[in-house]
Amino acid sequence: MAGYEAVIGLEVHVELRTKTKAFCSCPNEFGSEPNTNVCPVCLALPGVLPVLNRSLLEYAVQVGLALNCEIAPFSKFDRKNYFYPDLPKAYQISQYDLPLCRNGYLDVEVDGYTRRVGITRVHMEEDAGKLLHGEGNPGYSLVDLNRAGVPLLEIVTEPDIRTPEEARLFLENLKAILQYLDVSDCKMEEGSLRCDANVSLRPAGTDVLNTKVEIKNMNSFRAVQRALEGEVQRQRSIYESGGVVFQETRGWDEDRGITVVMRSKEEASDYRYFPDPDLVPIVLSPEEVERLRRSLPELPVARRERLIRDYGLPAYDAGVLTASRDLADFFEECVRVYPDAKKVSNWVMGEFLRLLNSQNLEVKQAKLSPSHLVEMLQLMDEGIISGKIAKTVFEEMFNTGKRAAQIVEEKGLVQISDEGELAGIVEEVLAAHPQVVDDYRKGKRKALGFLVGQVMKRTKGKANPQLVNRMLEERI
Repeated sequence: MAGYEAVIGLEVHVELRTKTKAFCSCPNEFGSEPNTNVCPVCLALPGVLPVLNRSLLEYAVQVGLALNCEIAPFSKFDRKNYFYPDLPKAYQISQYDLPLCRNGYLDVEVDGYTRRVGITRVHMEEDAGKLLHGEGNPGYSLVDLNRAGVPLLEIVTEPDIRTPEEARLFLENLKAILQYLDVSDCKMEEGSLRCDANVSLRPAGTDVLNTKVEIKNMNSFRAVQRALEGEVQRQRSIYESGGVVFQETRGWDEDRGITVVMRSKEEASDYRYFPDPDLVPIVLSPEEVERLRRSLPELPVARRERLIRDYGLPAYDAGVLTASRDLADFFEECVRVYPDAKKVSNWVMGEFLRLLNSQNLEVKQAKLSPSHLVEMLQLMDEGIISGKIAKTVFEEMFNTGKRAAQIVEEKGLVQISDEGELAGIVEEVLAAHPQVVDDYRKGKRKALGFLVGQVMKRTKGKANPQLVNRMLEERI
């Protein structure tokens, strides 16, 4: 944006997929009947004591290591005091001045350059419950405490992001890392990955830090980018008209495409933090941190480089395939049996992703397995089906889970590779399009493609296209 530069920092909350909650043994499950996954600890009844879930601690260290953070040998939990109806204790167990992880970074590729985004801190905390407004009776608000005590990580970046697109790409990269670590399902629609953004505007090329505004209620990566674009435009208009930007929290209104004011921004002092007396400090030995470092899986950047190196894939293909651990696993399972990596990549990035996206499915929800795809590719290599027919077979496999050979047999899709069977059709096409034949004879090579298409149309895509090409050339 000419004359101005955005300064953007993100706060990301991630619900971890531990079996139990952060400080009690209640199940950590989404979608249960309201107020069924609760106990005296969740409800903050008098006399109860929290006990730290070890999985929360280990997941937090793994995330910190994957984000190149320093892991604190000594950290502690604090009470963040505020009253809200979904928080029975009137405080949230969080970390304040001694977080578990700090001073990390995540590199993001943007249009050929790398933006290094600093990670200020990664700290552990518990989630609050959920308020339900106007359900059944507009005069009431209900509370579901199943979510109270669900383990969270808060990941806070430095204000290193300069454009809304960089913010979206950062989140996409972060989500991929979390999924590779298998510490969260990262479903924004279920609230397991939530993002708030702080944004301010300053004259381009300066290091001024102007008043920042916090934006909430963004439930998709696209919404994050759109909300930031809208807020940057709003602040620019204010500055250009001589106005003042106030520090406040604004919500993203998806329908209206604007941010709207929610409240003035709280300061840390408003929360009256103090160390939680019921939880002992966390002391981690170097050996324990090293054990967790060795447990890290291959992360997206390393896997992308390996796919380029080992399979000779273009960087673009490797980037698309490794954006999701499940998709990369699908690809590599195919290649283990069918080593033509580029052909597999084309089908996975093309038809497979197209159908997944159109039906809003995850890789693991697909009825089509790697063995389905390999079997279909082998039928193509054997000349049993054409590339055009293969697309029909692939979609049928995707929708029904049937094997390729079964579909080919049931639908009579075997490729016609008998010259005698095609000869009559080829002659009919030549006779029906004399002008096109004449064009080809005068040097218009594209005319042949039209004639091939007419033969394919009359055979419902079952003719062997290479054979049809040769027969047409011989007869013209």
